[in-house]
Amino acid sequence: MAKGLDPLSGVPVYRQIAERLRERISSGELQPGDRLPSEVELMEAYSAARATVRQAVGLLRSEGLVLAEQGRGAFVRDRPRVRRLAYDRFARRHRKEGKAAFLAEMEGRRPEVEVLSVGPDAVPVAIADRLGVKPGDKVLRRHRRYLDAGQPLEIATSYIPWDLASGTPMTEVNPGPGGIYARIEELGHELGRFVEDVTARMPTLEEARALGLSVGTPILHLVRTAYDTDGTPVEVCDTVMAADRYVLNYELPAG
Repeated sequence: MAKGLDPLSGVPVYRQIAERLRERISSGELQPGDRLPSEVELMEAYSAARATVRQAVGLLRSEGLVLAEQGRGAFVRDRPRVRRLAYDRFARRHRKEGKAAFLAEMEGRRPEVEVLSVGPDAVPVAIADRLGVKPGDKVLRRHRRYLDAGQPLEIATSYIPWDLASGTPMTEVNPGPGGIYARIEELGHELGRFVEDVTARMPTLEEARALGLSVGTPILHLVRTAYDTDGTPVEVCDTVMAADRYVLNYELPAG
């Protein structure tokens, strides 16, 4: 065995090869867009069988580190992450400038919002308590997908009490400058705080397809409740984010 591989370590050889390649990617030796050594080159470098090399590259693909192109080989995936600044993205100044939270944090990128559906719906049981309504009550449901340069980043569904949203631009595909939070504040509900619960899990098949996820890539499930200054919940947003495309940044007070 070559390159420090140890067949007696108990670690499968394909995993050892994958680790060597992973180190070359993380160190920057192999940059995004670079082609991995060919199967023959890897077989020679690590004195390994073709099937073993394919297992190693397959493992890196499942981790989202490389992409395979038919007839061309495997390439290091370009994964510039969006830095999501929790303390800044909902700042009122963004709404006054006519920017919704997503557009504010995507400065310098190529953001796109696909509105998949907008209309009245029955509130799901899991959302009702957060929104302060009864299960099955009528709400406005806004379902959309967010992209950067054509690459899906997240899918999100907002639920707003119907008596608050009815007859307002929030029921339209384009709710206007500053997004739905600007419209909510225009109705006299000044936003006071946001509460977010974040968990990690594997995606459903539908979520993986919508986000274009590689096999084995997890998602972040973020549920946010927006409250006005009176403590009344005015919106719940259920978001599924590609975990490999975001850095969640939280600035917390010390005392």
